[in-house]
Amino acid sequence: MSRLRPARTAAPAPTALTERSDGAGASRAPATLASGGAGAWLELAVEADVEAVEAVSEILGRAAPGGTSVEPGFELTDEGLGARIDPSRPAIIRAYLPALDRAVLDRAVAEVAEALGHLQAFGLRPIGELRTRLVDEADWAEAWKAHFPVLRVGRRVVVRPTWLRHRCEPGDVVLALDPGMAFGTGLHPTTRLCLAAIEALADRGELANARVIDVGCGSGILAIAALKLGAATASGVDTDPIAIEATVANARRNALARRIRARAGSLPSGEPAFDVVLANLIAGVLVPLAPRLRDELRPGGTLLASGVFVDRESEVRMAFERAGLQVRGRSAEGDWVALEAIRLA
Repeated sequence: MSRLRPARTAAPAPTALTERSDGAGASRAPATLASGGAGAWLELAVEADVEAVEAVSEILGRAAPGGTSVEPGFELTDEGLGARIDPSRPAIIRAYLPALDRAVLDRAVAEVAEALGHLQAFGLRPIGELRTRLVDEADWAEAWKAHFPVLRVGRRVVVRPTWLRHRCEPGDVVLALDPGMAFGTGLHPTTRLCLAAIEALADRGELANARVIDVGCGSGILAIAALKLGAATASGVDTDPIAIEATVANARRNALARRIRARAGSLPSGEPAFDVVLANLIAGVLVPLAPRLRDELRPGGTLLASGVFVDRESEVRMAFERAGLQVRGRSAEGDWVALEAIRLA
């Protein structure tokens, strides 16, 4: 993957392409692919049980260099203003391809459909049909909004989409968020695990006046949460310029523009060592990046790492230990794990 973190999160576009299914769970290539203009994207979407999410994400990620997003199954509450994650419901994995070359799109969709068909043979729990939709980037800003309700994470953190209202309770820490095309809404378990870990760090007094860096910042949600929970300043890096734009815009929405800096790129950051490093990535990135994550921390500083699928946890732990990071905490939701580690020296 070219990004540090699975990329763009968006709802289905209103313009669907014609599809035909082979009846075996994964569809074949669409019968017709409308040619997209400038700023158009082809969305690939698959519903899958949590057991199959990582495998499906890998298949879609091969076709979409920008990465994939995962929308967990959830039910709306509070008359549609809130949400409750329902692990019994299938997740939706999405990926996006620039709709510039019809032949390239045809080939990519056919390859994804074939790989999904092969995946069915492994007997994983339900994997739905491959669905394709043409997304006009100009309409994107409105298309996905229905998928993001107000969401409470942990005891105090509330993620509020900017187009919705929220009646605050005493002690609420509200993050006003407009994710746009950048990853990071609070809906995915990896993001929720990170937010809960940041809150726990604040509860222990270890976030007060801290300098924080968010590696693979996406929408900026983690950096903003850290600042609102007591950090002094935050930096964000992401290989996707769209993510940087989203982080900067969301910092302004939360009146934090002077306390957060974001730039396109990766590690090393070139900045003095930080007190806290946030890394909501994936195991395949965390493992090779472990030494650089350690170098971003001052001795005794804390790394909060998420995006680890449970069957790769031991691999990530070993990489951290080899890099001089001691794991001192763990949290999990479903098949996802977050680790807290400190730099030893």
